[in-house]
Amino acid sequence: MQDYLDPRNSEGMPNLADSTFAMDFLLSVKNGIRNYGFAITETASPELRRVLTKQLESAIDLHGEISELMIKNKWLHPYNFKDQVPIDLKGAETAVQIGQMTLFPNDTDRGGMFATPSQ
Repeated sequence: MQDYLDPRNSEGMPNLADSTFAMDFLLSVKNGIRNYGFAITETASPELRRVLTKQLESAIDLHGEISELMIKNKWLHPYNFKDQVPIDLKGAETAVQIGQMTLFPNDTDRGGMFATPSQ
């Protein structure tokens, strides 16, 4: 059985994790932009509308920065569908593979590598 907790088995994970975190951050910012838009149209206070508009503009700027980072690192190809599809498929395949792993085996004795509570 492969020991998934052993750092030797995490090859390629830092880059994959970075791209996943960046995409999650991008989607969260995008959701925030949408929510600011709704909030601006729902408020009756001109002062609050100004504050929300500033926050919306900041969120739009942040979205641009994250997108640029992802494009620069080749994690996102918004203008080239043929390049983006393999990245999305790889992410989906990796998620399925992680879901099929036995991450918590019955025998959790780490052979002295980590503190293990005695039974």
